[in-house]
Amino acid sequence: MKKVGNHTSFSRILLFCLAFSLSFSITSYAQDAAAPAPAADAAAAPADGAGDPAKGKELFNTLCAACHKLDAKSTGPALRGVADKHDRAWIYKWVQNSSAMIKAGDPVAVKLFAENNNAVMTPFPQLSTTDIDNIMAYTSEPAAVAPPKAAGAQGAGADASGGSMSNNLVLGALVVVLGVLIVMLVLVKRTLTRISSTNGVQVAKEPGISVWKAYAKNQFLVLVTVILLMLASSYFLYGYLMQVGVDQGYEPIQPIHFSHKIHAGDNGIDCKYCHSSARVSKTSGIPSLNVCMNCHKNISEFQGDKDSTYVDHSKEFYSSQIKELYNAVGWDATAQKYTGKQKPVKWVRVHNLPDFVYFNHSQHVSVAGVECQTCHGPVETMEVMRQHSPLTMGWCINCHRETDVKVEGNDYYKKIHDELAKKYGVVKLTAANMGGTECGKCHY
Repeated sequence: MKKVGNHTSFSRILLFCLAFSLSFSITSYAQDAAAPAPAADAAAAPADGAGDPAKGKELFNTLCAACHKLDAKSTGPALRGVADKHDRAWIYKWVQNSSAMIKAGDPVAVKLFAENNNAVMTPFPQLSTTDIDNIMAYTSEPAAVAPPKAAGAQGAGADASGGSMSNNLVLGALVVVLGVLIVMLVLVKRTLTRISSTNGVQVAKEPGISVWKAYAKNQFLVLVTVILLMLASSYFLYGYLMQVGVDQGYEPIQPIHFSHKIHAGDNGIDCKYCHSSARVSKTSGIPSLNVCMNCHKNISEFQGDKDSTYVDHSKEFYSSQIKELYNAVGWDATAQKYTGKQKPVKWVRVHNLPDFVYFNHSQHVSVAGVECQTCHGPVETMEVMRQHSPLTMGWCINCHRETDVKVEGNDYYKKIHDELAKKYGVVKLTAANMGGTECGKCHY
């Protein structure tokens, strides 16, 4: 027999190269991961002088932020640098009891009162002079300067390129593995061919018939295929038709951007604070813009941190949407008063049941105690409101079949519950047991 060369040496070389590449990429990745992060800047020590800015910031956010801002006029004037505008002793008296100074005829107090639309400042007699010094120390801090955007973009690009290089190494290693497998298959084929030719073995090739001709001659396979195609077509056609009118996932863009993630999620505002009619009415209602102004009268720009996990847009974008609210309701943030010029907001409806379906929010929210998230999904995580549930008849019926009736504190329902529970032989009744699946409950 003719000798066949040793092909394992070539495979070993390729495998060795692959192992070396993988070890190099893993080492580089480990070094990148283990690289120490740059040391954070040391926290600034409290400024020397009259007060502690850190304590002053806490007091300002608790007592002053409802009516004052540092760099913009709100209900009261902007307070940055206020310590340089007035005498410190005068500020003590003003903060502790401004009304008394106005009644006494203090010229500075009377002028300040008139410049701010005669808005009466809440007295704070509980604040000591040290507390007021701390607040003034906070308001005397210079405004923070935003870092240049170019540097941030360059840093982001560097991080992205570093991540792409590591991904390229992994993809390159996979390509090398596939190349090694192909080479090995070619070498095995050549070896078998040489062995067969050396031993004089000839591979007989029988004339074959095409697959399609063989399939066409088999009537049983043709019949089975036709039946399968008809069943599959009927299944997909039924599924398509059943989705007509189902708007699950519908996520329209509203004329004024409203983030449920920020309001209901981060700030923890209860759904029924804005949609108050859901407790007593058939519909949940569209919140009036006056409800928005309960908070946004004093919040004219976005207060969150741009690096927060709940923020999907820039601070400028959120602040511009607050300005759109002001334009719609007719609020002059500079003069702190309504202009009387209002513009209607054409909100886009998200959830819409057919006209022949009756649904009462108060019956579900107040009587049954159903949470808003049961039907509307995790709205506290939605930046843009969308339809979470299919709102189909089958979906409603399944809920009625699985939800127990709430009878605590309701003697009327308790009496019916006890009678029907005895009739059906169950401990707890579902909404379906009490007629929740009857046609007339939702269609009449």
